[in-house]
Amino acid sequence: MKKSVFLGALTVAGLTAGVASAATLDDVQSRGTLNCGVTTGLVGFAAPNANGEWEGFDVALCRAVAAAVLGDPQAVEFVPTTGKTRFTALASGEVDMLARNTTWTFSRDTDLKFEFTGINYYDGQGFMVPRELGVSSARELDGATVCIQTGTTTELNLADFFRSNNISYEPVPIETNAEAQQQYLAGACDVYTTDASGLAATRATFEAPGDHVVLPEIISKEPLGPLVRHGDHEWGDIVRWTLNALIAAEELGVTSANVEELASNGTNNPEINRLLGTEGELGAMIGLEPDWARNAILAGGNYGEIFEGNIGEATPIGLARGLNAQWTNGGLLYSPPFR
Repeated sequence: MKKSVFLGALTVAGLTAGVASAATLDDVQSRGTLNCGVTTGLVGFAAPNANGEWEGFDVALCRAVAAAVLGDPQAVEFVPTTGKTRFTALASGEVDMLARNTTWTFSRDTDLKFEFTGINYYDGQGFMVPRELGVSSARELDGATVCIQTGTTTELNLADFFRSNNISYEPVPIETNAEAQQQYLAGACDVYTTDASGLAATRATFEAPGDHVVLPEIISKEPLGPLVRHGDHEWGDIVRWTLNALIAAEELGVTSANVEELASNGTNNPEINRLLGTEGELGAMIGLEPDWARNAILAGGNYGEIFEGNIGEATPIGLARGLNAQWTNGGLLYSPPFR
């Protein structure tokens, strides 16, 4: 699910130059909706439900930003993008931000002229195979056919892994997760490789998930996060600090259930008060109302609520917090101070 590293670098950079100075906040507020780029469909992260409404872990971040900026978590236009189209959609201004399991890399941050505003999921690339294949390690995949999204970091990691282990493979190129699932289940490839979170989400949709095994190897670091265009620093700050607000809220014990009470009655914790806009002028510093973070938390809960409700161990996706636990619980999740 990670994506095109070099795709159209010159074209994208050129497009970015034309819109980088645009005041995205003004555009979003005058339009009355946030245009948020998401994946074409990955259950648990971003996919339409039976009623056609987008939901998932990444979708929740889009809604939190809309709530912070517009006061309405429903004021979002979701724009499905593939690994190949997402960067052009952002650079051209078709979307205001991307929230679609995109890996933060050097070249994307610098050469493609984008700005990652944080990490909302720490991931790594894995492999899924049919249980009947009898494979217990990725190092046993010599000669395997592998479904792989082309032009992605997944593709580059795969080549590096097989080369370093002196084994060979035959790539089966695919465009979307839905196509990969179809090809894999049809037997067109022995292996499907993508982010481990994506494998869990895909396997959860199978009629017989237990017939498929995610192998133990994690072969890469995939820090996934939202990104915006270079040049509009005010907008970058808004997306960055909205994500930080959700992370900080979990650490501070602020939830969708108690946020209004805490804001109304005040607390003895100055950081909570600053976060909720009852002390200080943090909202004004980024051009928003004092209750911007309160609205973001109300939209879908704090980071922990969003995680557990969409992809956690009690959901069909079944992901443990792992590296995505708060730093106080042995994970990597950490927000700079609200002060």
